[in-house]
Amino acid sequence: MSQQAEIDVELHEKQTIAYESQATEILYGGAAGGGKSFLMRIAAIIWCSRIPGLQVYLFRRITKDLVKNHIEGPKGFRALLAPWVKCGFVQIVDKEIRFWNDSKIYLCHCEHEKNMYDFDGAEIHVLLIDELTHFTEKIYRFLRGRVRAVGLPELPDDLKGCFPRIICGTNPGNIGHLWVKKTFIDNCDPLEIRKMDDDEGGMYRQFIPALLEDNPSMLKDDPTYRAKLKGLGSKALVRAKLKGDWDVVEGAYFDCWDKERHTVRPFRIPENWMRFRAFDWGSAKPFSVGWYAVCPGYQVHEGPYIQKDCLVKYREWYGCKQGKTDVGLKMTVEQVAQGIIDRESEKEDIQYSVADPAIFAQDGGPSMSERFANKGVYFMKADNKRVGASGHIGGWDQVRARFVGIDGKPMIVFFTTCKDSIRTIPALIHDENRPEDLNSDMEDHAADETRYACMSRPWTPIDVEEEEDKPKDGYQDSDSEEHGAWRLI
Repeated sequence: MSQQAEIDVELHEKQTIAYESQATEILYGGAAGGGKSFLMRIAAIIWCSRIPGLQVYLFRRITKDLVKNHIEGPKGFRALLAPWVKCGFVQIVDKEIRFWNDSKIYLCHCEHEKNMYDFDGAEIHVLLIDELTHFTEKIYRFLRGRVRAVGLPELPDDLKGCFPRIICGTNPGNIGHLWVKKTFIDNCDPLEIRKMDDDEGGMYRQFIPALLEDNPSMLKDDPTYRAKLKGLGSKALVRAKLKGDWDVVEGAYFDCWDKERHTVRPFRIPENWMRFRAFDWGSAKPFSVGWYAVCPGYQVHEGPYIQKDCLVKYREWYGCKQGKTDVGLKMTVEQVAQGIIDRESEKEDIQYSVADPAIFAQDGGPSMSERFANKGVYFMKADNKRVGASGHIGGWDQVRARFVGIDGKPMIVFFTTCKDSIRTIPALIHDENRPEDLNSDMEDHAADETRYACMSRPWTPIDVEEEEDKPKDGYQDSDSEEHGAWRLI
């Protein structure tokens, strides 16, 4: 190959780890500027040049991002491959890159779940997905199922055992945050390679974290890039972009969530606190049951002071299939009703229950609410308004207001045992088409149930003097006005 036909294929140390890894299902990245997109392009070019007949599919969720991030630009495919195109080694035809040895790179989008069936017959040797959290788990699992060795040519000795393979890149946030975190991040150490069970694809899975510091080219090209990330404003967004922190979410709907403020270790709730339930129905998707107590003002032993009228979510039952995200148990109404009863003690005085209005619908037979009642579980219709309009209270406004609280003191807290509420609610993001609402394509069932609970006791903050002389331990009488920092509407 002549010098005029050489191309720049240099990778930095962390990118090289991903390129040379023996894992066959890799998530690379986390922080912004870690070099994930460039890694995918270079890996695709090298592998296609070395392996005749290789079929590489590179995905972005939507076409305009595919063109902007991978085809055009100073480090896009057109610029990188220009010497080979000039020499006739490579042709770029629309969104297909054809190599002299019959290897190909297909540049693909999959904006909607229905689009994934366009690739039903694909034989993918290398699957590259840029910004994995922009995709749903259903799309990813389907595309992973198209990754196979059918037609895979003879491999060079140093690449044997590494194909077929997947490399994904992403930052925290967006609609896929929860399932990506659970699939690649949780319960494993960075760089650890794990052989997955067949129901998880059976590949060798690895998470390779990458920070801005792992991509010196970015800092060289734009020395101000770090400052731009620090200047994003939201502390949570800065941590997500600069540190690749998966415990915070870019674009979070409830950016006021703070695990330190909004969770408490379980304690014995006094019997005279008012208690109620909230319920969001689900079958193919998870259902969510929440048990709440209304605090009269209470100092938790070795814990925080809980404000008067603060809601305490002290128990949850989340009907999700074990080991899955957003997959329901498909239980009958009667089974769910019995499960609710089994989780309550005989002394537990549930004063009222609110539920998703959908369970009250009549469809030629007894409604689900009637079937619950036949088992001894009674519900009232929850106020299902999501956003406020024409002077009406919006449910998400109520949840947010309780999270914000007064003077930094929340008006809703969760026992740390409510793991699915704590897992899913902070990860929810805005709906792009209706920013005042959250994206309902996400795992929002615990959030909906919490919204019903908050709407059953709507409130508004009022201005009061800073509280004084709080009890150091034990119970504060509910008739006390001293801690009434807000009022019911």
